Amino acid sequence: MAQGRRVERVAALIRREVSELLVSGIKDERVSLGMVSVTNVEVAGDLQHCKIFVSVYGSADAQQQALAGLRSASSYVKGELSRRLNMRRTPEVVFQLDRGLEKGTSVLGLLNQLEQQRQERGEIPEGTGLDGDGAP
Repeated sequence: MAQGRRVERVAALIRREVSELLVSGIKDERVSLGMVSVTNVEVAGDLQHCKIFVSVYGSADAQQQALAGLRSASSYVKGELSRRLNMRRTPEVVFQLDRGLEKGTSVLGLLNQLEQQRQERGEIPEGTGLDGDGAP
């Protein structure tokens, strides 16, 4: 179980350091086109590979440009992680676009649209707490 805690701890450290690098370290103009944030870091059990999932706020073109900029800066990121984390071997860094927030937003939009249509038709079932009497 100690191995799992170490992997989680390393992932948390990598997430923090890469977030700091996004703010002040990576100078690539493509990365600054959209608002980039680290959403998740997955580190392999042997600590040799890590996937960094990023979310980019902006158009699809800005997302692809930012991802290309991050991928070109991966060797710089690996070097900075090596310097900052003092590990024997620094994991290989791979950036991937996280579409979870985008999908979640679209699902919430669809649910809100469905609720609005049902309210317009008066099809809200009893017992949902949405019938206006305030009782759940």
